[in-house]
Amino acid sequence: MASLHQPIKIHIDKKLYDAPKDVMTGAELKKLGEVKTDRDLFMKVPGKDDRLIKDGDSVQLKNGDQFYSAPSSLNPGADAA
Repeated sequence: MASLHQPIKIHIDKKLYDAPKDVMTGAELKKLGEVKTDRDLFMKVPGKDDRLIKDGDSVQLKNGDQFYSAPSSLNPGADAA
């Protein structure tokens, strides 16, 4: 017996969304979260550096995953002029 897909609860920029499928690309996540095209998307990874999710990257989602966007113009670690 096939089970119905249960939406996966994820957060994008602190808002709760139901992901329509288990694996989504960065572009699909940005569209779901209404993230502007001039922003990068990151996935929070407990105990590690947050992961940059590029538009073409596929992400295996699980309940409680958290994503946030930041301006693409930011360059962490770069020397200030």
